[in-house]
Amino acid sequence: MNYTISYHPEIDKDILGIPKDIKNRIKKAIEKKLLFEPIKFGKPLRRSLQGYRKLRVGDYRVIYKIKKNDIIVLKIGHRKEVYNNPRHY
Repeated sequence: MNYTISYHPEIDKDILGIPKDIKNRIKKAIEKKLLFEPIKFGKPLRRSLQGYRKLRVGDYRVIYKIKKNDIIVLKIGHRKEVYNNPRHY
């Protein structure tokens, strides 16, 4: 099953401080993993973020939600800060 990806409007702010090489790794991970098997590659989150999933790319995390054939990327950030102030879609 193929999926489509949409991004939260504030993703641009998230990736401003991320080095270019890591941005490329994140982009490739999203395109190669999330577009085809988001459940296999992403792990479910718990507690207040239940219903959301995370994709690990080195020290960075991509937080997303699956709705039918759509993947909504809500936040991208370093593992130390990405879970603070979550965005709910």
